[in-house]
Amino acid sequence: MTAIAEPLPAEVDDFRQRALEFAEREVLPRHERHGALLDDPRERYDAGGRLQPAVVDLIREVRTASAREGIFTACVPEELGGGGHGHLAYYAGWQALFHSLGPRPWLLLHVLAHWAFGPSRLLSQLSERARERFLPGLMDGSKIMCFGLSEPGAGSDLSALATRAERDGDGWRITGRKIWTTHGPIADYCVLFARTGEQGITAFIVPTEADGFRRMRVVELFGDIGGDEAEIALEGLYVEPWQVIGEVDRGLAAALYGVSLGRVYNSARAVGTGRWAIETALAYAQKREAFGSPIAEYQGVSFPLAESATELHAAHLMGRNAARLLDGGSRAIKELSMTKAYSVQVGLRAVDRAMQTHGALGFTNDLGLTEAWKALRVVNVADGSNEIMNRMIARQLLRGDTDL
Repeated sequence: MTAIAEPLPAEVDDFRQRALEFAEREVLPRHERHGALLDDPRERYDAGGRLQPAVVDLIREVRTASAREGIFTACVPEELGGGGHGHLAYYAGWQALFHSLGPRPWLLLHVLAHWAFGPSRLLSQLSERARERFLPGLMDGSKIMCFGLSEPGAGSDLSALATRAERDGDGWRITGRKIWTTHGPIADYCVLFARTGEQGITAFIVPTEADGFRRMRVVELFGDIGGDEAEIALEGLYVEPWQVIGEVDRGLAAALYGVSLGRVYNSARAVGTGRWAIETALAYAQKREAFGSPIAEYQGVSFPLAESATELHAAHLMGRNAARLLDGGSRAIKELSMTKAYSVQVGLRAVDRAMQTHGALGFTNDLGLTEAWKALRVVNVADGSNEIMNRMIARQLLRGDTDL
């Protein structure tokens, strides 16, 4: 059975299936063999909250294995050596992974090259020297990247960006702070954004081991003892002209493209995770009995799940439509903003309803629903909060873009 009349193009569906088969073959067995290391925070993180070296090794194993099979870089532009699949494949691949496997086998986050942690069109404007220096390790999965845009005093408001790059001979010295740099604690490279001049913002790519690049701390979330987010200090970090991405003073376009691709990813993650949660709840509701009947027979249980299924269906259609618009050359500002805001909200609501269906069991570590809830609570803020999405939608509408 299929709920969407227009099927995925054959090449996209083939890629989606190959990504899923790879995850089932390479990710699930690693979680089974290394369950304590990967799933127990006391084993996963060191005293400073960073992932243990053995965990990072497993991440690289998944990335490099996926790269060898052409899956990791399938959505990277052909000019960079990737497979050239577009946004629809990117959306379909991520949605399938989270729908089929759920949040527990978290190494699946490394099956595809995430825009902020690996190669994507974001790096199309690298200089020839930077391509030679950075691309091989990113393309084969052995090197990990992070994205240094947000700052303690500047999130979505890029006009408040305080990190500065001052001229020093032919190059620049960068000074400032970054936060919410996902994978920053373990990344090999960082794409940094700094103010150059009064109005300009420039993007740079730098090794994280460079002098002047200091990982200050791991930012721990939800009471966890470790995490993937870093706060970074830039203390006179020297960068050369060949490390500029694109043009000086014109890095904002690169930042916005990266964030837009993040919105495609977050939408797919929310829909896929929400579908997994609802299916988990439906299976439980049909076997769990109360007062002599399966709880699925009670409207108080089944109706909220039906409502979430309806919302997820709508979000799934929105996501595929937005991806097609992007692949057709449209910026799809309004449609992608709508998709991201709606998908992450209904995905989180679906997980919450699945937890409610399970009662107290839904709060335990056994099912993965708590991991799903935390992940989707984060993406309600990541890459543009729901309030920022509404602001962008309203702006487009007021400019006359009222096609719905």
